[in-house]
Amino acid sequence: MASAEDEPPHSAARRRSYQDDSYRHGFFETVRNFQDTDVLQDVVIEVEDRRFPCHRLVLSAASPYFRAMFTSGMAESRQETVVLQGFDADMFGEILSYIYSGTLHVSLDKVQPLYQAADLLQLDYVRDTCSNYMVMSLASSTCVELYNFADAFSADFVLNRCRQWICRHFAKFATHEEFCSLSVDQLTEIISHDELDVKEEMTVWEAVVKWVQHSREDRLHHLPSILPHIRFNLLTSDDTAAILNHPLVRRDPGRSVIRNLVKKTSNLPRRLGMDLLEMAVVFCTRTNEHEILYMNPRAGEYISGKYDFESLPDAQAITVTSNNDIYVLAKEPWESHSCLFQYNHTDDVWERAIPSPVCSPDRKNFAEHKKCLIEVNGILYYLCVVSTRSKKSLRVTKYSWETDQWQECSQLELGEGEGEQVILPCGPHIYFLMNTEMHRYNPYKDRWFKRTPPQIVPRLCTAAALRTEIFCADLYFREAMVYRTDSDHWQILKGWMDAGSVETAHTPHLFVLENQLYLYLERYDTALETIEDSFLFVYDKSSETWSSRGLKPTIFEVGSTHVDMLSGPLCPVARMYLPWLEKKGIDRRVKEADKEEEECVVHMV
Repeated sequence: MASAEDEPPHSAARRRSYQDDSYRHGFFETVRNFQDTDVLQDVVIEVEDRRFPCHRLVLSAASPYFRAMFTSGMAESRQETVVLQGFDADMFGEILSYIYSGTLHVSLDKVQPLYQAADLLQLDYVRDTCSNYMVMSLASSTCVELYNFADAFSADFVLNRCRQWICRHFAKFATHEEFCSLSVDQLTEIISHDELDVKEEMTVWEAVVKWVQHSREDRLHHLPSILPHIRFNLLTSDDTAAILNHPLVRRDPGRSVIRNLVKKTSNLPRRLGMDLLEMAVVFCTRTNEHEILYMNPRAGEYISGKYDFESLPDAQAITVTSNNDIYVLAKEPWESHSCLFQYNHTDDVWERAIPSPVCSPDRKNFAEHKKCLIEVNGILYYLCVVSTRSKKSLRVTKYSWETDQWQECSQLELGEGEGEQVILPCGPHIYFLMNTEMHRYNPYKDRWFKRTPPQIVPRLCTAAALRTEIFCADLYFREAMVYRTDSDHWQILKGWMDAGSVETAHTPHLFVLENQLYLYLERYDTALETIEDSFLFVYDKSSETWSSRGLKPTIFEVGSTHVDMLSGPLCPVARMYLPWLEKKGIDRRVKEADKEEEECVVHMV
């Protein structure tokens, strides 16, 4: 008798599973049609005198609230009409639309009552979607209202993000009228945070003064309870004297208490914003070390740190927004779409960002080349060069925070020219740059316009925008040019050293930090095929000269690691919290020392 192993692969004993996606789609379509045409409905839900005929089975399947109502022997399970209290009729209609279609429509004017309804009905997806929408809608004009709502309904995710947003944008937020609508408890809670992004403590005092004077008679008596949260140990003697002589302190009946408090020495730590430093962020993507270099051009130093591949897999493109949000486009293993990961400045970790995955073209018909993330006027754009056998084009999509969708923009049909492409923002526009062609995208008109290409930079590899000018260079930095966007005119960039000293350089990278143009170079030993050293140069526009800023590590050596930039604006500049970076470097150095010690012990044994 033949054993099971002898049976052919097509044996009837082999079990297979099949999934009919069209059936699932058709099933839900049929259920929705039943609702639209009032077929087989067996219960009426009454909300604020409005009647909603429904199906008990559908409601029970969608909501644990209705499931308990209709299956646990409650009186409502036998009633033909069920009256719901505490619901808004319009919001219940939106909920029903979601239950029968799976589609949810959210807007700023109805996100809060929609959240309340979803919370009562235990609809986790609707509640979480509303929470994400509120977080995406955080701005100076909305954060206080959303803060109050999240606090009242214990929406911890929204509440924490509101606090983080206010801390990160405190200096700007304090200038808005909405800041004065904070309660005294909210104000003291916020100014007590270490994560407050302020460069000096006087900013906190000035914000407190504004808040008190907005309703002086009602708020002046709160000043003694607020002042302990101001870190007087971080103030200069002149700042302390200015506070003591301020009318709010001098004229307040309890000024003696306040004066003693101001004079009292405290050991409160520095605020996060006091130790933020603008640095160029560079990913080392050709090694298995998953390293990031944080370069400080002014000091000619860098800090090198590792990131966890699981928290930030297969990084492809990077951008830093005007709000100092760092986004990386990455593709997780076994996923067809690329996702956005965001750096959490508060917790020093990479997290999956709220924006939905980026849609990629069908790879059976397209080949993807360059990928890029860019922010222009607060809008995030994803650009990707794709090609078929017959043509090459630049696909552009922009992210809509209101719909959490990537929207197609006007594509750019490219010519047949070969060579590297650079995509970068400059002012309110996006520029696509090659040696043989150049185009400018106008977001307001959603159109591409031809511009004059450089033409004498055959191996174009890097570009950076400074105010209204774009600087670019070739692979070996033998040709460097500057483009004036207002006049559509190119000219050769003067001042570079003789060509002989450049031949050992490998892949230059231009970037702008604090309105200065920098050049990052690696010195490459062709005989040993190793990177010997790295250098920084800064450009003096007035004298048209480059000066060297030697680059040395502040924590530990990275050896001969080759820096392979991610796509997009190269060496993006972000404000980084220096103590955390230094700690990461120290932690890594300690771990490596421990590892070497273990290896030594093993070797001795």
